[in-house]
This record gives sequence, structure tokens and C-alpha cells, in this order.
Amino acid sequence: MGEVISLLKELMRFKTIASRPDELNRCADFIETFLTSLGVSYKRIDNNAIPSILVTPKPGVAPVLLMAHFDVVDGPDTMFEPVERDGKLYGRGSVDDKYAVALSLVLLKQWMAKLGKNDLGQESLPFGILLTGDEETGGYDGARHTLKSVQADFAIALDGGEPEKIITKEKGILDLKLTAQGKAAHGAKPWLGINAIDILVDDLQRVRALFTEDAPGHWHKTLNTGIIQGGKSVNQVCETAHAVLDIRYTENDDPDAILAEIDRITTSTVTIEEKEPLFRGEDSPYLQTLLSLAPGAVTGYEHGASDARFLSDHGIPGIIWGPHGIMTAHAEDEHVDIESMLRVMDILDRFMDHVYENGKDQKQP
Repeated sequence: MGEVISLLKELMRFKTIASRPDELNRCADFIETFLTSLGVSYKRIDNNAIPSILVTPKPGVAPVLLMAHFDVVDGPDTMFEPVERDGKLYGRGSVDDKYAVALSLVLLKQWMAKLGKNDLGQESLPFGILLTGDEETGGYDGARHTLKSVQADFAIALDGGEPEKIITKEKGILDLKLTAQGKAAHGAKPWLGINAIDILVDDLQRVRALFTEDAPGHWHKTLNTGIIQGGKSVNQVCETAHAVLDIRYTENDDPDAILAEIDRITTSTVTIEEKEPLFRGEDSPYLQTLLSLAPGAVTGYEHGASDARFLSDHGIPGIIWGPHGIMTAHAEDEHVDIESMLRVMDILDRFMDHVYENGKDQKQP
């Protein structure tokens, strides 16, 4: 317990936000030093200046892959000094997602020691780890890029869920930009112009009418108008205005059909800012084993998106899981519940025992 918490605190002190590539690299260097101290072979991948670190039993191959990220969203400087209080560890990255980095590294250390007692090495590990530096900005240069060179039978993204809730579905993303074009004129004579803001507001009302579903747990497509911009002066008829929409969709929705309908009913020009698939974890013996080891755990879904969405592109089944505290991610009171974090680690350790023993059995003549 002490080693995980101590390592987590050290990791949290790195201000690994997207605008600080120096800190991202310093944190990656720190992780490399830890791995070197274990005598572990690893691969560091820097893609478009984003560092990722991959450890596998054999080059690029692992029975199970643990995924975590060491980048975080920004926050006040005080949040980068961890505070332990009432069984919780507070600070930026505590639950999203540096706890998972620390947990994975210490679990790796324990397994290397366990194997060493039997004169076995890294090649006998039942799992590998992938640690990336850009999940908060899309994961394109981290997980998406690195997974191209990884073969795994199962993956666990330690970036959501709870000990009692294993995530097997996350919504897809469709971010759209609506750009309305009007005609500039003096604000005192609006009849001489066409106000782009008025056009945009009318279009937004039409779009909102497409998102009226109501389902248990809000498992339906949703719309958030995240950005509206337009106008340069209060006494000028606005010539151009735009809005950026964050749409989340489920397996019951067709994102192309949503896009086509919005384009049909609006006057504004519609362009795609981001389009990402939903995550659907498939049932597998690995999932059933994990459920058997986590008392009372059930499968469920989340509304956000994580790097797990890249797994299906590479034919890797997986799930998303983690300790209590995820509801505070990105918040000023971000924290991880220490007891539940250690419970997750204990279950993962026993899960890896099963994977290891099954692997040995399969090797028997």
C-alpha cells in the first residue's frame, strides 16, 4: 500500500498538461527510470512529441494489457501537491489517471519479483502495460498509434468504472461546427444587413428538437452546445457566427444519419470537428473471470469516452474499470479512494494469477 501511494504522489507532482510537453517528458523519463530499476525491457514511443511507454512479456505481445495515462487536465498549482485525508488522496491526476500508472507499475514490480523466485523473467508475465501521454486530448498519438504494434487477448483500461461496476460500453462522439453567414451593416439600421447570430440561434433550436429522448440512465444520444461565437461590435450586424456541438451517441444511433439530418434542417454550414466510435466491450472468459473475483460487481456503461474506444480497431476485447472517485475527475476536489484503489489492485493481482496458471496449462504437452 505504501509504495503505491508514495509512487502516486510523486507522479502527481508532474504538471503533465498538454501545454507542458516538458513535464510530460519528465514524467515519462521518471517512469523509464522506475522500469530500468526493475530490469524490465520496455519500448518508449514518441509520436508527434507525445511519449508513450509499452511493457510486454514478449515484444509487442501480451495475454492481458493494462492501459493507463499520465497526462491530466489543467488546474491550479495547489492541485499538483497531493493531500492525503480521511482515506482519500486529493489532487490533479489522483483518479484520472495517475493512480492507474502507479498501480500498474507496482503490480509489475511485484510480479517480476514473484517470477524471479522461480528463476523466471519478463517473458513469463501474464500481462503488459501501456502508459500514454495524450488521453485527455484524444489519445491519437498515444493509445491509437501504439496499439497498432500490440497483440493482446484482453485489455483493461484503468480509467473509469468502480470496483462494483465494470464498464463494457461508452458512447461515441460526434462534434460538429455550425457556421452561419450573414451580411454586415450598422447596428442602427439592422434592416440593411442579415444577422448571422439570428440564423445560428434559429438553427440551434431546430437541432435541439432532434434530442428529446429520455431513457433510464440517459443511455440515449445527447447534445451539448459547448461554444457560441459571433459579432465584433455591439453596433454592427454580425456577419459570421458559429457554434460547436458535442453530440454523444449510443449503439442505437447512426452518427452519419444524425449528421445528415442536422445538415438538412439547418441553414448554417455543418462541418465535422471530431467523429469517434463508441466503445463496446465483448463478453469473454477474461471478463467472466474478473467478475468472479470482484464480489458484487456488475457490468455497466459510461457516458464519456476513453482510449478504450481504439481497442476494437485492433481486434482486442476489453473493459474499463477502476476505484471510487472517478466522479470527481477534472473537478477541484478530484480524489481517489485509497481502500478501493487497493481493492482493485488486489483483484487484478488474483486475476493475473488465473491468467498465468491458464497460460501454463496451455503450454503443457
